Amino acid sequence: MTAMTTRTRDRTWTFAGPFALKGVNRLLPAGSYRVATDEELIEGLSFPVYRRVATTIFAPARNGSLEMLSIDPADLQAARERDVAAQTEAADKPKA
Repeated sequence: MTAMTTRTRDRTWTFAGPFALKGVNRLLPAGSYRVATDEELIEGLSFPVYRRVATTIFAPARNGSLEMLSIDPADLQAARERDVAAQTEAADKPKA
């Protein structure tokens, strides 16, 4: 039996405005968030290939601590795209 090789990749995602993610029952505030992606090595190939097995975001909890939430990376990307679009739209509005 061979041991499964896993790795975790960390990335910081920054949101300019509050944002929502599917499965999170509250709006998350603007700010920078640590996102961890766990991947495992697919054995038996002639070159290393990893597959994503879990993605989590570290978000502020209501009690002031950090909460680790399991999320879909596609939902995270969609939230980021909405955030960028909202910032672009706000920047393009003429000043009164």
